[in-house]
Amino acid sequence: MADNTSTLMANAIRALAMDAVQQANSGHPGAALGMADMAVALWARHLQHNPANPHWLDRDRFVLSNGHGSMLIYALLHLSGYALPMKELKNFRQLHSKTPGHPEVGYTPGVETTTGPLGQGVTNAVGMALAEKLLAQEFNRPGHEVVNHHTYVFMGDGCLMEGISHEAAALAGAWKLGKLIALYDDNGISIDGQVAPWFIDNTAQRFAAYGWSVIGPIDGHNADAVDAAIAQAKSASDNKPTLIICKTHIGKGSPNRANTAKAHGEPLGTEEIKLTREALGWPHAPFEMPQDVYAAWDAKAAGQAREAAWNAKFAAYQAAFPAQAAELLRRMKGELPKSFSQLAVDTVVGAHTKAETVASRKASQLALEAFTAGLPELLGGSADLTGSNLTNTKSTPNLRFDAQGAVVLSDTASGEKTGGRHINYGVREFGMAAIMNGIALHGGYIPYGGTFLTFSDYSRNAIRMAALMKLRVVHVFTHDSIGLGEDGPTHQSIEHAASLRLIPNLDVWRPGDTAETAVAWAVALQNKNKPTALLLSRQNLPYAPKDDLGQISKGAYVLAEPEEVGLKKKAQAVLIATGSEVQLALKAQELLAKEFKIAVRVVSMPSTTTFDKQKAAYKTEVLPEGIPRIAVEMGVTDGWWKYGCAAVVGIDSYGESAPAPVLFKHFGFTPENVANTVRKVLFRK
Repeated sequence: MADNTSTLMANAIRALAMDAVQQANSGHPGAALGMADMAVALWARHLQHNPANPHWLDRDRFVLSNGHGSMLIYALLHLSGYALPMKELKNFRQLHSKTPGHPEVGYTPGVETTTGPLGQGVTNAVGMALAEKLLAQEFNRPGHEVVNHHTYVFMGDGCLMEGISHEAAALAGAWKLGKLIALYDDNGISIDGQVAPWFIDNTAQRFAAYGWSVIGPIDGHNADAVDAAIAQAKSASDNKPTLIICKTHIGKGSPNRANTAKAHGEPLGTEEIKLTREALGWPHAPFEMPQDVYAAWDAKAAGQAREAAWNAKFAAYQAAFPAQAAELLRRMKGELPKSFSQLAVDTVVGAHTKAETVASRKASQLALEAFTAGLPELLGGSADLTGSNLTNTKSTPNLRFDAQGAVVLSDTASGEKTGGRHINYGVREFGMAAIMNGIALHGGYIPYGGTFLTFSDYSRNAIRMAALMKLRVVHVFTHDSIGLGEDGPTHQSIEHAASLRLIPNLDVWRPGDTAETAVAWAVALQNKNKPTALLLSRQNLPYAPKDDLGQISKGAYVLAEPEEVGLKKKAQAVLIATGSEVQLALKAQELLAKEFKIAVRVVSMPSTTTFDKQKAAYKTEVLPEGIPRIAVEMGVTDGWWKYGCAAVVGIDSYGESAPAPVLFKHFGFTPENVANTVRKVLFRK
């Protein structure tokens, strides 16, 4: 490709970026102007994609981790032939446009993940590359490489300053993700100016220490040099991920804004855009794009040819290995097997029949034993707390790689050899959560990962991003209350359940026994368009007898009526409880009946987020109008007042370090205190 053509293609990106940002009077033009030549090298010479089918199974994945430079990817998608017309670029950052301020998956064709919170994009890319590698190991056969693509990511100084990049890069090196190629836009500028006073890392040595191959620094404005570096990375046989360090000038082409912080997050201004057009030799009016530029960028024919070639390859694979082909397609579509419904019923009924007294974290593992055996797409893990989170099962041996980077096959409970399906993430909660997002985005696996509930603070923004992106990801949070005991207030979750419930589109479950836990897992696995957080106990929980298992999936149900404790009269109060406190409510119900002849209904509400979505008639059936309600949960009380509670037995302070029984008494989580609270509500003057 001639140099003048590459320059023309890069300048087209620059023109669209500065025009769109100027029209919106908002945005970040500098990154797009600076990375335009890098984009030409990757998108025009290497990226395997099909604009006519953004969801082609074996496409390369591209992530713009420094998502503030969103006009770069929008320009690329428009120019190469995706369904992103010029009117959408003109509508940049406006209401309901397909060109939001930061790239959002599901809104813009060709965007693979929602980026903006720096560092998460590159971490998503690590998850995508891992998913590709594991699927290839599982489904490819000699002569039939139907899963064989690369993951590319652009990232900037901000991504590398965020601590999550350390977590992600270290794991990428440990996992030998040879098809992960990151291009670092090393321009030395952030919002506060030159980064040198506060960002002095030796990035090359840092990534080499992680186990990456490092190329550069190279001239990021020389498309041929970037092209050669990408080719070198792709041809390497060491199974190492590659970092290509590209030295660039932010705001490239702008006479007065290049290499300044003003180029980062401000429109260039009409006068500076005029000067930039002159400097670039771009004579065209705003949003005017000549046909020779479209012709140079057009990837539709090449993309269709690539996918057609893959389709032929897949047809041969399908003929030779029909079961594997069908399984791969099912999993990439995110569909559960037809056997799942019966598997879920059997798992829930089995938990009900056995009626075991175990911690809900153990109940979670018991459910997982069944679900991981029946769902090969379940890919688990833990942030260095496997023995506490209990996310491992007999069907999920630990993920390991040999010296050549191949997945080590292990024996499962059924005697078959398979690649590891349980990931040791190390002490990297945030990285784990964002990597799981990348795995889910890639497709083929349903990721789940565990840590203590109090450490959900570390991973919260990645949980929020999963909810925003509507991803099926399951977070297993154990040690959910002061019930963990002596570890004290640093580890005792007080506000975390309430905090997670505030995240839109996140399903939060705090089950009280084995059946509720099994239902929570079944619902989570069926939640194709939302993540789930399971909040689980360390301490053992007795099984609560129940008649209607089907009601559990509605998030709340009547667990015990007054007649179940010997009172033949209507309930005078309703006790609402979650998790371990369900047993406390049942004991208080019994005490109130025996000592005071007070009739109380006990409602178990394992999922407020699910119950809140039920029809009004069902809500009223569970929580009748005119009957006082008292909630019981070992956490902050704020979230419970919305149910019209007359009182809440909770904790609006931090915990203490002591054995759990001592803490329960100290904070008032006793049947006597709950019973007294009910009496005060009923007989207050």
